Amino acid sequence: MKYFDIKGMSCAACSARVEQAVSRLEGVKACSVSLLTNSMAVDSNLPDEQIIAAVTNAGYSASLKGAKTKLAENSEVKKLLSRFITSAVLMFILMYIAMGHMVGLPAIPYLSDNPIVSAIIQMALSLSVMVINRAFFINGVKGILHRSPNMDSLVCLGSAAAFVYSVCMLFIGDVEALHHGLYFESAAMILTLITLGKTLEAHSKGKTTSALKGLINLAPKTANIIIDGKEQTVDISMLKLGDVFVVRPGESIAADGVIIEGDTSVDESTLTGESIPVDKTVGDMVSAGAVNRMGFIKCRATSVGEETTLSKIIKLMSDSAATKAPIAKAADKVSGVFVPTVILIALITVAVWLIIGQTVGFALLKGVSVLVISCPCALGLATPVAIMVANGRAAKSGILFKTAEALENIGQADIIVLDKTGTVTTGKPTVTDIVATGCTNKELLTFAASIEEKSEHPLAKAIVEKAKEEGNVTLSTTSFEVVSGSGVSAVINNEKYIGGNLRFISEYVEIEDSFKEKAAALSNQGKTTVFFAKESGLLGIIALSDTIKEDSQKAIKELKRIGLKTLLLTGDNRQTALAVAKETGINEAVFEVLPQDKANEISRLKKCGRVVMVGDGINDAPALASADVGVAIGTGTDIAVAAADVVVMRGSLTELVKAVKIGRAALRNIKQNLF
Repeated sequence: MKYFDIKGMSCAACSARVEQAVSRLEGVKACSVSLLTNSMAVDSNLPDEQIIAAVTNAGYSASLKGAKTKLAENSEVKKLLSRFITSAVLMFILMYIAMGHMVGLPAIPYLSDNPIVSAIIQMALSLSVMVINRAFFINGVKGILHRSPNMDSLVCLGSAAAFVYSVCMLFIGDVEALHHGLYFESAAMILTLITLGKTLEAHSKGKTTSALKGLINLAPKTANIIIDGKEQTVDISMLKLGDVFVVRPGESIAADGVIIEGDTSVDESTLTGESIPVDKTVGDMVSAGAVNRMGFIKCRATSVGEETTLSKIIKLMSDSAATKAPIAKAADKVSGVFVPTVILIALITVAVWLIIGQTVGFALLKGVSVLVISCPCALGLATPVAIMVANGRAAKSGILFKTAEALENIGQADIIVLDKTGTVTTGKPTVTDIVATGCTNKELLTFAASIEEKSEHPLAKAIVEKAKEEGNVTLSTTSFEVVSGSGVSAVINNEKYIGGNLRFISEYVEIEDSFKEKAAALSNQGKTTVFFAKESGLLGIIALSDTIKEDSQKAIKELKRIGLKTLLLTGDNRQTALAVAKETGINEAVFEVLPQDKANEISRLKKCGRVVMVGDGINDAPALASADVGVAIGTGTDIAVAAADVVVMRGSLTELVKAVKIGRAALRNIKQNLF
């Protein structure tokens, strides 16, 4: 697949034109153009020059996107904003001269008595706005010449018709025409309003590159490698396959590798989205970008550079944005029919007046009037006004739509795909079950909290927090010790107490099969089990899980009621995924899915309908970009928020339901406006 940057596109009709031109080339298997990122993906063995030539012949420009393209700051917004401000200033002066006296504003003494001078000044101001916004005329004329009229064609036609008609009236009209028959302000107003719309659109497009920058910034910049038995800090580009590197607590892992020395707990939330660190020991795999939380480890690099899991996520994110099919705005779809229809009506008008005996001048005047009256102000504003109102309503509920396409697409959604951790669940482990043997539940919780109190592990913190909630007072401990990847131990009243996984506890005490079955039953419910014992025997089990948000079940029920299919997509294990799906009423669960596979799953689902992906983690970024609409829960990472099309600030799925309903209402209103 080859990737190109495209310049000159202004609407969905433009992207369709480019895609059509390249697809016609013999040897092109597939072509996808993204208006959002102004990019094109082409599956072909043709020379790059031939593909670029096809884009050029279609009236646009293209350049090859390098494998390591630098993400430059988007200057398009600044240029458009400058154009808008300058146009607005000139337009307001023009409006004051042309219409100020009609609304009771003080008339300009000299101009009010000299209509010809007033008209010439209006013409000069209008012409200045047209020159500033000449891009509309260049692109619009190109669209007409290539028989692919777009929104720029409508703007060009409407503004030019108003200007030309007014110039004619200036030279051949009477005094009355100079006072009331000029439309110079209309020509300027059309261009100024549409430029404002283009500025807002360009600002939304710029959000895409910020997501990619955030992902790139996650990658470690240096690595601590062992050279000739000595540790050296080198640039990450110096790390090679097979090199041995060390990672201290708190550092990011430099590359994908296998642990050859040490035990630790690794925070893999950057890759899997799971909030609970994973215990790792010799022989276990680690991934670039994950954070080492506890122990000192040595690793041998198995994947470096662009082959690491994080780099693949970055590439997948970039590719998904490049190949994401643009959604043609309703106005752009109408524009292909609107322009020729207006011209046809104008010609019919001229013909009818000539047939019934009017002069050529009179007939031409009426024909031009049709063009002036049919200028695309209403067509260009019907969609933005509906979207503005919808965005205002959504903002009150903490819902932010980044683009008009997102609002339109979410209203047409068929499938809602939900990440688990932080989206359906809280993302924070809590104690759910206490099963004691040989002591009371209260005593078990007290002993457990006492030996876990000095641990930094999230599960330990959850147990201590539960003990505080129950009013339990922790006991004094000595000889506290962390066994990385296994558990903890401490001495209470001269007796050793331990807590950890089944394998670790089994080394100290005998565990009956019936108790192992209880632990297995809890695990099958998607819960994490921690065993506790003392030297004389087992004390019991404390089970923890990532609890479901209070409103998740209600929200999912409502999504299903309004006709949407729901699906849980998670990197978690089968038991946990099925348990969460069953409790919340989600239709289907897909589990143990890696980040890159999440994007593949979204692509598969898109064949069945329009897909909305809801997530909050960095690992969700490729899937958010691949979906028709990506929705980020506002409590999630900055990268997930940047990659998404919609942001739910309050982190509630109830607000997702509101977003869908607002999208549907806005889409219905847009269609009514265009009609």
